[in-house]
Amino acid sequence: MTQRGKLKVAVPAMLTSFALIASACGSDSDDATTDTAAEASDTGGEEAADTGGDEAADTGGEEAADTGGDEAPAGDRSITVALVGNDNITRMGELAAEYFTPETGIEVNLTVLDEQTLREVTTRDVGAGGEQFDVVQIGMYETPQFGANGWLVGLNDLAAESDTYDIDDLIPAVRNGLSVDGELYSSPFYAESSFIMYRSDIIDNMPDAPTWDEVAAIAREIDSDEMAGICLRGKPGWGDLGAAFTTVLNTFGGTWWAANEDGSIGESQVDQPEFAEALNFYVDLLNDAGEDDAANSSFNECKTLYEEGKVAMWYDATVAASLFPEDVVANTAFALAPTKETEASGWLWAWTLAIPVSTSDQDAAWQFIDWATNADYHELIASEDGWRAVPPGTRQSLYERPEYLEAADAFAQRTLDAMLAAPIDNPGTTPRPGLPGVQYVGVPEFQDVGTRCTELFSAAIAGSMSVDDALADCHIIASEVSS
Repeated sequence: MTQRGKLKVAVPAMLTSFALIASACGSDSDDATTDTAAEASDTGGEEAADTGGDEAADTGGEEAADTGGDEAPAGDRSITVALVGNDNITRMGELAAEYFTPETGIEVNLTVLDEQTLREVTTRDVGAGGEQFDVVQIGMYETPQFGANGWLVGLNDLAAESDTYDIDDLIPAVRNGLSVDGELYSSPFYAESSFIMYRSDIIDNMPDAPTWDEVAAIAREIDSDEMAGICLRGKPGWGDLGAAFTTVLNTFGGTWWAANEDGSIGESQVDQPEFAEALNFYVDLLNDAGEDDAANSSFNECKTLYEEGKVAMWYDATVAASLFPEDVVANTAFALAPTKETEASGWLWAWTLAIPVSTSDQDAAWQFIDWATNADYHELIASEDGWRAVPPGTRQSLYERPEYLEAADAFAQRTLDAMLAAPIDNPGTTPRPGLPGVQYVGVPEFQDVGTRCTELFSAAIAGSMSVDDALADCHIIASEVSS
């Protein structure tokens, strides 16, 4: 924990570039849907999985006005919450309108963004002390950095005063990843590792702990015009393509930067053979056996393709298993994240809710976070949608509930095993700078470098530039922040 306490990094210096990136994506109104939680309840199901950009804007307007938004009582207070667009989060917005607002009188205005835009906008707004959001959804990458820089409200005292939160119930690895010197700075909504999901009615030779060579051989063997062998993220973004690729990079023995003795960023390693081997492997596998339009695919797109039977296996977040329809789960098996040179390679991540210090209503913000992330919310989801739909990976008590273990028998223990095996403190074969992390480098510079480089890698996947050119250009970008 001492390393986290030392990280008083100069993140504000990065905000100019973040703002430019966010501006390039269009104005906030172009990239987000802003609705009350009641209105957000219209965007459920698979349509909600694609929220973000101009598509998200289509879910508001007249449709939202026709769905009973007026039925929810107007709150005496209101908060604005920035969220990522996926099924778990959309469902939480629906239930907030149905339960939280009537119970508390606090109206919840949701701004739903795609992953990359959410990260850019929250970094820009929270880091600059903006007052746009009372609650922001951030991850395990941002939380310790934002917390160390004094941008977030510490949650220990608030949790201690709560009759419902129970901070000691949090899975220790998740709590530690969201803390700085023992202070929790965001509350996990769901947590995850990564693993292989595959069609058990088609694939009968998948090892429980496969290597990437074994996975690639199976994918190429079963790939056909009707069903791709594998789905992998190819959409630009440090948390999209960058997340999946970095786990491959780690286990191939590569890394983004060397680490100086003080933990700062050393020389770029993008020009090293291990990096080239990992990227060539990733691009070749997608070209040989990957999904159509891989350069524009990430979690939501691969989830849809897998559920529709258009891909035979998928490497991604363990949380996906809790979102599958029953018929998909029945024909799906799970294997640990593939390896090559390391013993484990699965990532460790949590989507969380945090309170910027600039909020105008800390009490209302905490009431919402407590409601959305305590064990009572698990009970609510279970009563509404069944135990299998409960957001996984955050609380020990969930994995002690017989009802959950029975309903999620296909993946519950595999998810927990993957999270516990995630090599967050030593994800590769060489030391790396910054805070611990698997699918990212725990330095603020990675957000910009990872995004710019994955734009190049995505172009290589699409065939619009060579892998060699992508590597050369990325090495220049990564070297700009080397010390």
